[in-house]
Amino acid sequence: MQSLFFSPKQPGAAGLIWGAGPVFLLPSGTDSQLSSRKWGIGPTAVLLKQAGPYTYGILANHIWSVAGSSSRPDVSSTFLQPFVSHTTKDAWTFGLNTESTYDWKNKDWSVPINVTVSKLVKFGEQHVSLGAGLKYWAESPDNGPHDFGGRLIMTLLFPK
Repeated sequence: MQSLFFSPKQPGAAGLIWGAGPVFLLPSGTDSQLSSRKWGIGPTAVLLKQAGPYTYGILANHIWSVAGSSSRPDVSSTFLQPFVSHTTKDAWTFGLNTESTYDWKNKDWSVPINVTVSKLVKFGEQHVSLGAGLKYWAESPDNGPHDFGGRLIMTLLFPK
């Protein structure tokens, strides 16, 4: 999936930061269990506010399949990601979010709740955010994931 956001250079009224644009579903999975084998497109938007050490907001999109394998079901899914994070003065960030998806074709929710911690570090001149998180599946289709999971996170940063 690839999202593109068009956004004003400066925050708007009340310090709100927003962006909107298209989201694309690319059939890039190498395993048929991990890919819909469909091309898709839809709208995406993000709205957030930074208030002191806190960042909170929501990311959302909806994708409809437009092409791909005719032997695979069509895609119509909504993604909602409300989030909140707190960053300390020494660059630790503690976050809470969901990455909820509603499958309109099967009428199923997937609702993982994620708790993360990350730290901003430098390798030479390269800024990197390293983190880890726990995931709990609050809701999932019968054939989907259940219980707990984990994740490791590495994000390269390129500040001006």
